[in-house]
Amino acid sequence: MILDLFSLKGKVAVVTGANTGLGQGICVAYAEAGASVIGVARRSCAETAEKIAAFGGAFTECIVDLSGADAIDKIIEGIENSYGHVDILVNNAGIIKRADAVDVTEEAWDSVINLNERLVFFLSQTIAKKYLLPQKSGKIINIASMLSYQGGIRVPAYTASKSAVMGMTKALANEWASYGVAVNAIAPGYMATNNTEQLRNDAARNEAVLDRIPAGRWGTPEDLYGAAVYLASAASDYVNGFTLAVDGGWLAR
Repeated sequence: MILDLFSLKGKVAVVTGANTGLGQGICVAYAEAGASVIGVARRSCAETAEKIAAFGGAFTECIVDLSGADAIDKIIEGIENSYGHVDILVNNAGIIKRADAVDVTEEAWDSVINLNERLVFFLSQTIAKKYLLPQKSGKIINIASMLSYQGGIRVPAYTASKSAVMGMTKALANEWASYGVAVNAIAPGYMATNNTEQLRNDAARNEAVLDRIPAGRWGTPEDLYGAAVYLASAASDYVNGFTLAVDGGWLAR
């Protein structure tokens, strides 16, 4: 049956930034699709765990400061202590720091690039080398952005990092597709999450954003469920190096 292609039963998924927002939503979607989920975050994932426990899903939290030098080692330790292997990696964790370009500090720039870009590459590299390439199967899904396509305003480091994520997705797909490992990305549109709270609280900016979205509303974590499950499942086995926009039509404008 065609719907069987979308099942994640028996798979183990690692999702970073799992305690809230889009990461939490992806964890819930994967658990509903049958995966055992390891949620990585620097704060408690208790709310995510509660949502998944409500329908009997499998979830394990891995508390890690992703800005730390030992973050990847701690994630691998969490994997080994729980399921011992990985089938799906979602690089969702990220930060945004708003300032006029002339005022951006080196510290602010580096903090954004280190989490949004550097960690994405080296965690993908480690997971691929240790698990996915030897088993000749797996899915890596990077969370890109509308600012992978556009320049944005007052977020130069974030734009640079998310543009890099789109390019990195293509580069890794070119090398790893022949091993049965698919690397793709999702570019969420303007979503009602912590990262956009400042925009949504600014009446003028909020109105400007909504005027541009054909769907006429901010997106929600639930809006990513279908795309996230599709790219993690066998239904997308011949999709490689692609960034799927889930944006309510933003880019069409």
